[in-house]
Order: sequence, then structure tokens, then C-alpha cells
Amino acid sequence: MKQGMARIVGWLGVILLVTCPATPAQQERPLNVNGPSNAIAAADRRQADHVAPEERNPRYRICRDDVLLLSFTLSPELNQKVIVQPDGFISLQNAGNIHVEGLTVPGVIEAVKKAYASALHDPIIDVDLADFQKPFFTVLGQVEKPGQYDLRYDITVTQGIALAGGFAATAKTQVFLYRAVSSSWAEVRELKLKDLLNGKNISEDLHLRPGDMIFVPEKAITKFRKYVPYSIAITPPYPSVY
Repeated sequence: MKQGMARIVGWLGVILLVTCPATPAQQERPLNVNGPSNAIAAADRRQADHVAPEERNPRYRICRDDVLLLSFTLSPELNQKVIVQPDGFISLQNAGNIHVEGLTVPGVIEAVKKAYASALHDPIIDVDLADFQKPFFTVLGQVEKPGQYDLRYDITVTQGIALAGGFAATAKTQVFLYRAVSSSWAEVRELKLKDLLNGKNISEDLHLRPGDMIFVPEKAITKFRKYVPYSIAITPPYPSVY
């Protein structure tokens, strides 16, 4: 009888474990098996999991020296042209200064509405970019003309290298693409363009975005030649003996 009761109690314990999930606090508590070091590692993993993903089709963000046209549909006397100052602020007529650097155009509209909230009731405001920072990309390393280039149309990495004069004789065809994901994170992609140039892996030829940087590294043999100079001796043919 006692054995039967113990068996029933054991089965009840199994059922409770299966049917009662862990509480949220238990689920979020890091597993600390070997002391503080594992807890720190778990925290680092959680931080890595929260890295901001790359934004799809990002909107233009206001930069210093941009020129904005503010239009007030119901109060045209407040229409004005403003320039973003070096500190990121703009000066508004009868509303003081507000910080707009880093905002999108819709963000600027909301900031201007808040600035005029005490004087205007639910104003209708439009913001146009009269002048702004032109999109660009940068090519560095072993190319004929390294530097910064305007991104005037949709081009790929290989086309960007071509605009920079093409690969130098000392260049590797294995290049790196640096792309900003956020203000504090950047994505680095290694592109093996040798296969692409041979008609393979067309997907390696990524399309450039504003602010991208292409770095073309130097061949290992070129680095070696800098420190071990050598020359090729051409030996004339020996005269024939008859």
C-alpha cells in the first residue's frame, strides 16, 4: 500500500512539472553554473542579442548646414528658411531654438509643432529640404584613385571600385565593405570579388548605400617585397661552341 501511494505521489510530481511552466522571473534568470564569470558571459550574450538590426530603406536624417524650408499652411506669416547650425540647432521665429540634427523630416515637423504648441493650436506644417548633404561613398586601399565619391545613382561595389580607377597592381580581390547600422554599430562584410569577376557568385556584388566604405587590402606578396627587396637577373645566352 505504501509503495502504491509513493508511486502515485511520484506521478503527481511529474504531472506538475510538465503542466506548470516556469514563471517569467525563472525564465529570465541567467544560469550561473560556475560562478560570476558565467553570469557576465550570459549578460554579454543578452547585450549581443539586442544589437540594433539594420534599418530597411532608411530615411534621410538632418545634418549640420542643411537648409530647411518651413511652411505654415494656416499661418503663412511664420514661413521661414532656417539653416542647421554646427551644434545641430535651428532658430525658429518667435519660438526659440530646437535641436534637429539626426531627425528625419517627419521628426522635424513634430519638433516644430511642439515648439509652437503654446502659440498655435494644431498647426499644419510642411518641411522641405532646400539643401542637404549629398550621399557619398568612400573607397580606400589599393585602388588607382582612393577617395570619396558622390552616390548619384544605384551602383554596386565593383562599379564603385571602377569609379575609383579600378584595382591597383598590388590589390587583392577580396575586399571589405563597412556599413553603418546605427550611430554606435557597423557591419563589416567580406566580399570575394575574384569569383564574381570569373562569372560566379553574382550576389557578392552588393549595392552601395550612402556612407558605405570599401577597403581594398594589399596582397601579401607586396608586403613581403617591401622588406625583402629582390631583382631578377637576366643571363644572356652562352655563345655556341662548334
